[in-house]
Amino acid sequence: FIFKRSAEIQRILNQLGTPQDTHELRQQLQQKQQYTNQLAKETDKYIKEFGSLPATSEQRQKKIQKDRLVGEFTTALTNFQRLQRQAAEKEKDFVARVRASSRISGGAPEDSYKEGTLVSWDSQPQAQVQDEEITEDDLRLIEERESSIRQLEVGITSFTADFR
Repeated sequence: FIFKRSAEIQRILNQLGTPQDTHELRQQLQQKQQYTNQLAKETDKYIKEFGSLPATSEQRQKKIQKDRLVGEFTTALTNFQRLQRQAAEKEKDFVARVRASSRISGGAPEDSYKEGTLVSWDSQPQAQVQDEEITEDDLRLIEERESSIRQLEVGITSFTADFR
């Protein structure tokens, strides 16, 4: 199940930064990460319980099964942790882009380029007003994304601590 959840997380990560990137998509990403983290903790507990079952005449078979399970579990955890870091990096990149694109122009014409359109020097005051309006929306977006980054980083730290 961890592999399946990781594939779902990867699919969502591929949509970040595209037109499909929405607040709901990011919430879905966060929920899947939390669920996968919980699933990993439970799986770890069950593998430990499996390893502590009473020895039988099939001890060698049990050891082989346990080793295989531990190997698959470790691979799944490594992949999940990589995806968590990738999600945090995408969020940080987004915040940096929004901050860079929402800076209010200091008056230099070369600073007036925004989202593929060049604003003429004559229309600078109007562009500044539009930038200020965009900035309020962008600030809200930045706050949401920074909150998401903090939650991702807490999840990564917790996840790493749980499996050391």
